[in-house]
Amino acid sequence: MAAIGIHSGPQAQRVEALEGRYDPLLMLSACLLAVIGIVMVGSSSVAVAEGLGVGQNHFLIRHLVFLSLGLALAVILCRVELKVLERHSRLLLLGCFVLVGLVFVPGIGHTVNGAQRWINLGVSNFQAVEAVKVLLILWLASYLKRHGDAVAHSWSGLLKPIGIMVVLVLALLAQPDFGSVMLIGAVFGGMLFLGGASLPRLLLLGSLALPLLAWLAVTESYRLRRLTSFLNPWADPFDNGFQLTQALIAIGRGEWFGVGLGASIQKLFYLPEAHTDFILSVLAEELGFVGVLVVITLFAVFAGRCLWIGYRALEMSRRFAGLVACGVGLWIGLQALVSIGVNFGVLPTKGLTLPLVSSGGSSVLMTCVAIGLVLRVSYELERAQRQVAHHRAELALESFQPMAIVPGAGSADRGKRERVEPRMGATV
Repeated sequence: MAAIGIHSGPQAQRVEALEGRYDPLLMLSACLLAVIGIVMVGSSSVAVAEGLGVGQNHFLIRHLVFLSLGLALAVILCRVELKVLERHSRLLLLGCFVLVGLVFVPGIGHTVNGAQRWINLGVSNFQAVEAVKVLLILWLASYLKRHGDAVAHSWSGLLKPIGIMVVLVLALLAQPDFGSVMLIGAVFGGMLFLGGASLPRLLLLGSLALPLLAWLAVTESYRLRRLTSFLNPWADPFDNGFQLTQALIAIGRGEWFGVGLGASIQKLFYLPEAHTDFILSVLAEELGFVGVLVVITLFAVFAGRCLWIGYRALEMSRRFAGLVACGVGLWIGLQALVSIGVNFGVLPTKGLTLPLVSSGGSSVLMTCVAIGLVLRVSYELERAQRQVAHHRAELALESFQPMAIVPGAGSADRGKRERVEPRMGATV
């Protein structure tokens, strides 16, 4: 009689065929912030658009166009292997220097309110520093993966990225863009720390940079005015402190549940930049403390999820992916924190938008690109976890020894216990 084997399980699936999953909580928080942004841009920009004579829905339509383009780029990046970006990290760094240099080229660079930060694309202006944030995160993640040991144990490995950062900072200060310098510096330092750099060395470099930053803050008259108005905006409420006092009035009027969507008074030419830098003040006036709490919670969830995805990737020794996710989480989280702090008067005024919420084509576009990168990290992380689980299951099947039953010689042995022999690789 032929041997009877034990079926070991379903047919094995090829490891290459396993797919990942995009993080649902990250997508949900980003989508909710984008929806809030659409609503608030539409509400806060009507008076500004009518004052400029461009139609009351001008800024809302513009915001939707850039959000759609950003969504398309995010979808594309969700399908690009991270190893492709890592392989071209040096070209991405070159792109940083090209972008910050183009703003100074006559006919290409565009000046707004005395700041030469934009590139003229014909149909619109693009703020170069927004793309620099993404490209710099990708390059630094690649560098830390390749030279992590040198960064952790030697000054030479640490000073190389610091030197590149200094060159970019000088170019940004020449525009000038002090707010972006502070933000990029904080993200850069956080990524170096997560990449293994010694904390005492980072603190030493930071202590050396602080006096220079303080000197830069007080030597320019407009920066000094921002500092003094921040300390006591009510001392000059109709000049230097006008913007902050109007923002605080809007926040105070909102109380718990707001005055109602679209019913803000401060956005009617009282509050400057109501649809961009100070959109949170309009939101606080119209939706109250509850609305602000929802926005803060969503940013906390988004940034925390990015950092968690990055941490899990680092645990699995996927350093490039992990550092990219952590870098994006630090960037979006810190920028949201600064924007919220500026609106509430706890930080000096900076020209930073509230990601995904404020009107601003460049910011919305590149924030969507960053979200696409983190979603790709979550996809590859989930795929790697499934591959590891699949590999362990295969090892368990290989170590399992099915038993083949050898029947008795005849009916005389029917009452006796059957002998069982071990048999490797039994088949059905």
